[in-house]
Amino acid sequence: MPMTIKQLRAFQAVAQTLSFTQACERLHLSQPALSLAIKGLEETLGGALLIRNTRSVRLTPEGETLLPMAKRLLTDWDNAEELLRQRFTLQLGRVAVAAMPSIACNRLPHALRVFREQFPRVNVTVHDVINEQVIEMVRRQQVELGVAFEPETSEGVDFLPLFDDTFVAVVPPDSPLVDAGAIDWKALLAYDFITLQRPSMVRILMEQALLLRGTELPVAFESHQLATVGRMVASGLGVSAVPTLCREQMHELGARCIPLHDPQIRRTVGVVIGAGQELSTAARALYDVLGSTLQRTGP
Repeated sequence: MPMTIKQLRAFQAVAQTLSFTQACERLHLSQPALSLAIKGLEETLGGALLIRNTRSVRLTPEGETLLPMAKRLLTDWDNAEELLRQRFTLQLGRVAVAAMPSIACNRLPHALRVFREQFPRVNVTVHDVINEQVIEMVRRQQVELGVAFEPETSEGVDFLPLFDDTFVAVVPPDSPLVDAGAIDWKALLAYDFITLQRPSMVRILMEQALLLRGTELPVAFESHQLATVGRMVASGLGVSAVPTLCREQMHELGARCIPLHDPQIRRTVGVVIGAGQELSTAARALYDVLGSTLQRTGP
């Protein structure tokens, strides 16, 4: 039978006090229980660790060898126990989340602020990647949580829908389209079109929706970053279309957003986790905050 933490604590207490009576008081154990723990440890290791008579207790050479090792083992055990206790109670922790740029730049910061207010000592790592990479990182267990459009296939992941998002037109502030209550794609595509590069899901969704209407997406300018797209539109280089959740970001960059229809592009946004995956305590807490906060602030 392997030695136990209880046996090591009993040995350390006796070795440090050289008194069974004091060791019993320190550990809140009866003398028979303490003697049984020491005996069990000696039987496990194969020899005497303590020499005891009616007047004194002293260590054998093997006991002298074990004492510093026991101290290190018990310290490591106590540290590990405390660390896990803090993680389970969210006094400490770490969690990684992947989010597509339209979420990471717009809705996610507010959710993380709410999370931080509740759990100030839990570290959060955010991976700002395209939608397909969000799903893949969750599938590969590189992150515990993802925020993305609903996957086309649920293989390897579970999806918690939060809200449906529709696309809006993005136009320069001095565009004649600004005064329109809403426009259709035909009117929007009369101007040079600016969009994200493939394989962005934002671009793929637009191309798929237009293709069903027999129209190809004519691209004059493309970029990897939504911020660049918004700035190019604001500078008068053309127009674009983005999910409604990016509206505030586009306005901050100087562009203007107006409702867009015919076709109306709609896609569900939600939280992605590994299928059947047991989340860590920190990830579960973040999952709950994302579910309540993003859903509440969704369009």
